[in-house]
Formats: sequence, structure tokens, C-alpha cells
Amino acid sequence: MKKGIHPNYKRVMVTCACGNTFETGSTSDEIRTEICSSCHPFFTGKQKIVDTEGRVEKFLQKYGMTR
Repeated sequence: MKKGIHPNYKRVMVTCACGNTFETGSTSDEIRTEICSSCHPFFTGKQKIVDTEGRVEKFLQKYGMTR
């Protein structure tokens, strides 16, 4: 392997939007995610609607429904 062409691989903290943090290896300084294994519906068994564009609220207003 050639020397000096590979990026530095280091231990970094991953931070999720739910507040969960864990450590992994990466070439980045820090990693931020929106969904992790602690809050993902597949792993938790709970339904969670992730809506970043307001589509759910628009649908509810259109048909006069409430959450």
C-alpha cells in the first residue's frame, strides 16, 4: 500500500436527533443522523411518522382529521 494517500480513520461519536449517542470509526470528525436503532420503528415496534415537508398535516387539514 502506498503511504500518505489514505485518510485518517479515527473513533467518532454518532449523535441521533432523538439524543442517542454511540461511538464508531470514520474518516469524518462527527456524524449526525435523523434516525438510529433506538428510535427506528423497525427496531422499536412503534409507528413513528417522519414528515419533514408537512405532508401529514396537509392531509389532516384537507380531510378535517385530527391526530
